[in-house]
Amino acid sequence: MPISKMPGWVILPITLPAFTITGMWIVYAMALSNNHICPVSNWVYNHTCDPMEDELCCTMDHIPLVSKCGNLPPESCFFSLICSLGSFMVMLIGLLRYAHVIERYGPSLLNTVAFVLGWICAAGLTMVGSFQVDHAKVLHYIGAGIAFPTSMLFIFFQSILTYRMAHAQWYCWTGHIRCLLTLFGLIILVLSGVFFIQEGFILQHLAALCEWVFIINVLIFYGTFAFEFGAISTDTFLVLLKASRAPKSYKAGTSTPTTPHAHSTSENMAMI
Repeated sequence: MPISKMPGWVILPITLPAFTITGMWIVYAMALSNNHICPVSNWVYNHTCDPMEDELCCTMDHIPLVSKCGNLPPESCFFSLICSLGSFMVMLIGLLRYAHVIERYGPSLLNTVAFVLGWICAAGLTMVGSFQVDHAKVLHYIGAGIAFPTSMLFIFFQSILTYRMAHAQWYCWTGHIRCLLTLFGLIILVLSGVFFIQEGFILQHLAALCEWVFIINVLIFYGTFAFEFGAISTDTFLVLLKASRAPKSYKAGTSTPTTPHAHSTSENMAMI
């Protein structure tokens, strides 16, 4: 049976960063226009503001963290929509990547762990978009605490898998790009966490910038899967079905009842 190529799937890993990054900046622009946050270029904050003042006045509540941008309506509605659609695409990309690795490399524990982490990250992202930070802070932070570390581990494991599957020069270069994105993402994530737990305005603002950069970095990493998704075929989807049947076939092929039959057959051949 000839293999049916499905190169259209290459659009999926490109769509995720294009849609999500554009959507997040639209949410940021909406929050900024409604005076719910201050611009990322602002570095001056006050403890309190006079509502009668016409000039820009920023407090701790106006720091442009991603969560703050999607905290109040109407931008919170778009923020939830973007997170929900983004998490669905993350799950779909993770599933296709999992099947593609099995097809090209074979079963791997590392691949399975990366797949599970990707789906856990999607669940955390859904929680972040569904529970706004000022209305359900605990659930929002639980979602963020799930999404950020698991996304970091996901791209780390995928970088290792890329090198393991490297069979051509261009694949090695893809591994180099992903390795750099992973290293950069780790540095930014650590800095974001260190700055976020501080109380100073400037450090909180730096945490917001690191948060934005980390999200964009991870989305760009997902975009690099376009290199492999052009090779997806019908066999890639069949791999998922075959993987679930593989243990049964293996047990059937190695069962002991066939041994006496094989032994008697060899004896008959010897007698002849």
